[in-house]
Amino acid sequence: MTSYDTQDPAFDAVPPADAARGGEPSADSRGGEPSRTARGGAGRAGAQSVDRTLHLLDTIGAADGPCTLSELAAATGLAAPTAHRLIASLVRYGYVRQEPSRRYTLGPRLVVLGERATRLLGGWAQPWLTELRDLTGETTNLAMLDGDEMVYLTQAAGRHQMRMFTEPGRRVLPHATAVGKALLARLPEASVRALLARTGMPAYTPATLTDPDRLLAQLHLVRRRGYAVDDEEQEAGVRCFAVALPTAPNQMAISVSGPLGRISDAAITRFTPQLRRLAAELGTALG
Repeated sequence: MTSYDTQDPAFDAVPPADAARGGEPSADSRGGEPSRTARGGAGRAGAQSVDRTLHLLDTIGAADGPCTLSELAAATGLAAPTAHRLIASLVRYGYVRQEPSRRYTLGPRLVVLGERATRLLGGWAQPWLTELRDLTGETTNLAMLDGDEMVYLTQAAGRHQMRMFTEPGRRVLPHATAVGKALLARLPEASVRALLARTGMPAYTPATLTDPDRLLAQLHLVRRRGYAVDDEEQEAGVRCFAVALPTAPNQMAISVSGPLGRISDAAITRFTPQLRRLAAELGTALG
């Protein structure tokens, strides 16, 4: 049998102004219309329950594996009956899944929403990527740090016959990409080392950095000059430079990629101010 935490204000059926009268409706609501105080109390309680539900969902998403109810209640500071009631709603709608072990993990409904959100995000970002493509003539990309990997969300194809193409949805490790290094440079050193310990640093080309200390030294340079470069580290003959979106709600970066012969040091110097400007504008628009 499900128990309920009747002391939880988010689920108190009686607005605070009426509680002192033992739950009797306020004078203004006896005619069928709730009082302004009652409406305000119900609105605050509803907003609080939404906040708590989203906090639970974020906690499940950030966990290393499936969680028990008691673990989620402790992590969120909720009473166990309250956490159970909120999770039951998430399970019912498919946002959370209860495993046979009775532990909770993210549900399949989020995959559908994530795919839709990614398509929408790609559409929103296109004007900025297209402007950057028109300025440089090269392929431009938007990517996001998702867990320990970079995922490419969308791109604007370059105007040259020989151009780079990265399929949206492709996942790569961050240590060998300009977008990845632009975002790793925003993390504390301990977090970067922990990520590298989990993923390793496989070599994709002879130029790939495979030593954490060398990568950390390069991230220091990224912070100092404000952009990151992939010098044939992901793919031979390809060079890329990237800037993080400073105010985006997620860890995102935009980049310009092309053949080594066209993405010269002079080209990077010439186009980086525009890359920074567009990154700032896009971050503000998405935020």
